[in-house]
Amino acid sequence: MQKKFRQHAVLFVSILIVAGLFTACSKKMKHETAIKESLVEMRAMAAKLGEPTSVDNILYFGTTKINENFEIVDAIQAKYGCTATFFEKQGDKFVRVSTDVMFEGHRAVGTILDPDGPVIIKIRKNKPFYGTVDILGEMYETGYEPIVDGMGEIIGVYYTGFQL
Repeated sequence: MQKKFRQHAVLFVSILIVAGLFTACSKKMKHETAIKESLVEMRAMAAKLGEPTSVDNILYFGTTKINENFEIVDAIQAKYGCTATFFEKQGDKFVRVSTDVMFEGHRAVGTILDPDGPVIIKIRKNKPFYGTVDILGEMYETGYEPIVDGMGEIIGVYYTGFQL
């Protein structure tokens, strides 16, 4: 009787573990899809405003100033439930100029993309990054894509992600 109980207990625990792994994988796949879709939409919304440029540490799309303009990031968050950010390249750093990522109770405007993290390696090679990263002390499933001006220079980064 005890042996049968142990076998059932082991089977039950195994089922719970598999169900938990399936749920985690399913959630990750859902996030990956939403991240890619939200980045497509974010790029399209910005492109409707015009060509990206950076002038005196201000990111523009067309004549629309993006710095501290939260219209696009808030629209992305409302539609997809994710966080969204525009970074502008300022010197060798990428600075959050429009974001709905919160830090210490405020939008994290003015904070920088981790200069030692895995994202920056891909961005500097003009490649996207998708994966899990630490953002200001919290873990997120993320997508980052470079913003390139008409001259082919990387002037910023699009970001969307989900806090884990």
